[in-house]
Amino acid sequence: MRARAQRGQSANMSFIQVPSDCDFSFHNLPYGVFSTADNPKHRIGIAIGDQILILSVIKSLFQGPVMSKHQDVFEQETLNAFMSLGYEAWRETRRTLQTLLSANHSTLRDDCDLQARAFIPQSTAIMHLPAHIGDYTDFYSSRDHATNVGIMFRGKENALMPNWLRLPVGYHGRASSVVVSGTPLRRPSGQMRPDQSKPPVFGPSKQLDIELEMAFFVGGGNRLGEPIPVEKAHEHIFGMVLMNDWSARDIQSWEYVPLGPFLGKNFGTTISPWVVPMEALMPFAEPNSIQDPEPLPYLQHQDPYTFNINLFVAIKGERMAQASTICRSNFKFMYWTMKQQLAHHTVNGCNLCPGDLLASGTISGPEPESFGSMLELSWRGSKTIDLGGGESRTFLKDGDEVIITGYCQGPGHRVGFGSCSGIILPALQR
Repeated sequence: MRARAQRGQSANMSFIQVPSDCDFSFHNLPYGVFSTADNPKHRIGIAIGDQILILSVIKSLFQGPVMSKHQDVFEQETLNAFMSLGYEAWRETRRTLQTLLSANHSTLRDDCDLQARAFIPQSTAIMHLPAHIGDYTDFYSSRDHATNVGIMFRGKENALMPNWLRLPVGYHGRASSVVVSGTPLRRPSGQMRPDQSKPPVFGPSKQLDIELEMAFFVGGGNRLGEPIPVEKAHEHIFGMVLMNDWSARDIQSWEYVPLGPFLGKNFGTTISPWVVPMEALMPFAEPNSIQDPEPLPYLQHQDPYTFNINLFVAIKGERMAQASTICRSNFKFMYWTMKQQLAHHTVNGCNLCPGDLLASGTISGPEPESFGSMLELSWRGSKTIDLGGGESRTFLKDGDEVIITGYCQGPGHRVGFGSCSGIILPALQR
């Protein structure tokens, strides 16, 4: 491993060398689940630099008042048990990890045998879903995205539905088809009605799209019938991942009335493998969007809980030597916050569980280059998206790889999410 003592540096620096443009700085320490070719057991680790620190190897070093009683959670094959311990356990664990990785702390820094057992290169790891996802909810919380889609389908005067500015609109997705970055997805087939004067037809989707999203994992949870108040919502938000919520627009546009998305969405959702803890993101919190009309009291909170996260979407076609960036956006464009989403989701007494996944909905900004879907970038297929080298798209082709990346930029360091990628395979022949 590329780790050596760096004595004389400040306590907020690690003895692990981390380049300034690396997503996995000492200020990040995201959680993930991995295996290796020589050990198929799923294990919990944190990413720092190009290394993974295996938490089961150092579990005895967690001696705080909470984690000293729960060291066994680091022996589990998912993060669910750790997520279930709640806010104080997560904070205590992070403080312990930062101490152990500090250049001024000798326990790991000076123990070569322990280092050899506790660290592996990320390049040797096979990443898995970080949690068992019991339920998945997708919101629709970008005003720019909702407005763009509304204009396309209903006109400028009726772009936003009457409820949109009053509550975080969402729907329940399919948890079983959430996959980890790098998993190929097959083009879905279904019913479509491309010609409104003729009956529907069946076949592979011709308008396969991406949706630039982020999502958070629920921790702690709540009992059935007991809402989570907005002022306590942050205590149930474990951390965030990147998401591509793939969408078959032609299937969706025919099926969604009156109950919403179904087969056009549930064929696949991709997330990045590393879960960035909210404490790592708090230095990048920004004032929330101004909400007019003022939300009802159960949705009101004044503390900043939107985040300056730079987001990028790139496409690499089969004949392309390198990927081409088609979208540059930012999570700070969101209208409804994660705290509001969580409070609204539970206000009726709905019980959330550790490992449940709640997504932002497509993230679009005010400028065309920040639109988070090809539906918007091509304006419903009316113009092409230039990828360079003679390549262009309106929607995805078979063999296209979509790569989503994102990071927060601090002084001399990044807090990033790695990559969220997937390749489109041809539809099954019927």
